[in-house]
Amino acid sequence: MVKRVTLVIIMMISTLGLFSFKNNATDAKKTSFASYYHDKFNGRKTASGEIFSNSKLTAAHRTLPFGTEIKVTNLRNGKSVIVEINDRGPFHSSRALDLSKAAFNSIGNHVRGVMPVEYEIVEID
Repeated sequence: MVKRVTLVIIMMISTLGLFSFKNNATDAKKTSFASYYHDKFNGRKTASGEIFSNSKLTAAHRTLPFGTEIKVTNLRNGKSVIVEINDRGPFHSSRALDLSKAAFNSIGNHVRGVMPVEYEIVEID
């Protein structure tokens, strides 16, 4: 009986430890590259069901929940913008975010096409 109780307690502690580790990993700042959506996507439906507009401050990420707000900082100039995740992508292994053109231009110049960024979760909807 004592062995079972001890085993259950160890399992509970292990589970709580993993849960804590996962939350900290989600809250951490991450660095990657961001690109922007081409104008041809305006008016198309995003993975969340919203209609895409390059004039809104939105972004695509492969795994973050829709509605999550993240702060994206351009590592070249330190400028930041807060965007809402409303789509899936990018589907390029070296990039973590596809920003709307409005979001991209607010922290960089879309002529470059790609920029190094740091991003962190501000709020999960």
